[in-house]
Amino acid sequence: MSRYNGPVCRLCRREGMKLFLKGERCYTEKCAVENRPDQVPGEHGKGRSKFSEFGIRLREKQKVKRIYGLTEKQFNRYFEKASRVKGVTGKLLISLLERRLDNLLYRLGLASSRKEARQMVRHGHILVNGSRVNVSSFEVRVGDVVEVAEKSRKMERINQSLDSLARRGFPDWLELDRDNYKGLIKKMPAREDVTIPIEEQLIVEFYSRV
Repeated sequence: MSRYNGPVCRLCRREGMKLFLKGERCYTEKCAVENRPDQVPGEHGKGRSKFSEFGIRLREKQKVKRIYGLTEKQFNRYFEKASRVKGVTGKLLISLLERRLDNLLYRLGLASSRKEARQMVRHGHILVNGSRVNVSSFEVRVGDVVEVAEKSRKMERINQSLDSLARRGFPDWLELDRDNYKGLIKKMPAREDVTIPIEEQLIVEFYSRV
């Protein structure tokens, strides 16, 4: 399945909550979820119907997949990787997703959304431990230093994103050197560091039944 390239506000409306897919727009009165909170997208989307148990688990999986901007195949791979590691599969899954380079840039405030972060990585604006990385799924580790390339630090969208970081909140597992457009991974992300309401156990139950 290819990556979704349609209007992202439809995805938030489909899940009935803000997924923060459109950067600063999500914090303004233009947010589609604020304007039409009870109406699902589509010609006949007048209201929300009740879901079966399977539907509830499917929607939770779709929600998390959309938050991190993954394709179905990518998400399946992350779940398989988490299920092979000793520990609580749901928490390990969230930790793996948080350690993606595009998510890290968003968490550091260097990008206003994960989609924008992916563009920055692909266009060569990001260095990890001094080396240019152009793969947004790159998995960061403790002690890694992520920074914006020196020639890219005057980009308006990066500075605007940093200015609005306070309203998004900053996770405890990262350290930001704003003056040098640089971030340090202090420790592995814990489940409590993810503030968006996610019920990862529903995702585990979904995969156990398919």
